[in-house]
Amino acid sequence: MKKKVTLFDIITGVVMVIISLTAIYPLYYIYINSVSGGAYVGANQVIFYPRGFTTYAYSIVFQNAAIVRAFANSVFYTAVGTILSVMLSALCAYPLSRKDFYGRKIFTTVILFTMFFSGGIIPLFLTVTDLHIYNTIWAILLPSSISVYNVIVMRTFFQSISYEMTESAYIDGANDWIIFSKIIIPLSKPIIATMILFYGVANWNSFYNALMFLNDKLLYPLQLVLRSIVIEGSTTEMAYMASSEGSLSVPIDTKSIKYAVTAVTTLPLIMVYPFVFKYFEKGVMVGSVKG
Repeated sequence: MKKKVTLFDIITGVVMVIISLTAIYPLYYIYINSVSGGAYVGANQVIFYPRGFTTYAYSIVFQNAAIVRAFANSVFYTAVGTILSVMLSALCAYPLSRKDFYGRKIFTTVILFTMFFSGGIIPLFLTVTDLHIYNTIWAILLPSSISVYNVIVMRTFFQSISYEMTESAYIDGANDWIIFSKIIIPLSKPIIATMILFYGVANWNSFYNALMFLNDKLLYPLQLVLRSIVIEGSTTEMAYMASSEGSLSVPIDTKSIKYAVTAVTTLPLIMVYPFVFKYFEKGVMVGSVKG
């Protein structure tokens, strides 16, 4: 029997379309301005579609050695940081999910306490310097390597896996490591994909640790370079260098360069998301009430 469309369905659909357009348009606006002529961008005449199509802004961006190097650094920080974070979160969440783990409630309480109360910036800075990882890649990877919220989400998912299955493995002679690696992890693809997305987005967009703990510009991530371009206005120098080298054959506005850098920054996340989306919904909805 065909379902009757109600007024509520129509209102809900309209509201969802408006919300979707509100979320998508800013990103679309960035991309159409990044490929528009400088005169149109400077005059704020690009609203719904590109005008004076050109990719010179991207040419200038990729000719800048600092941006290319920062992009490579961000890829490295994101890849290594995400792998490290997912591993540590899983290793922390699995014992907390076991009913027979002695002191589980105490450890959970202590971990949750750190979620709401922290020492602040100064103790973190002192810890990084005392560990002699200041101005190294470890200053980016280690301080943000684990999230209490993500650990709790993974623990909830691990608890949903049949306890009888692990008990049967124990009877067959398997130890905790075999159960974790051969049973729990293969059954946890949805939550692992969700954690990869959560940690990947956080690591890619992170610039605060780099701002505090890095002095060497060769180690800067892309977000820190983007910050200097947007806030400090270093695009003027980039455009001037491109013009003086003769690579700029059409007028370019510094706004176009900012839009191009921002587009380059967001593109990797947009490319990765479709591959983990099929697991994301199942993983993020774990523990929810289903009707």
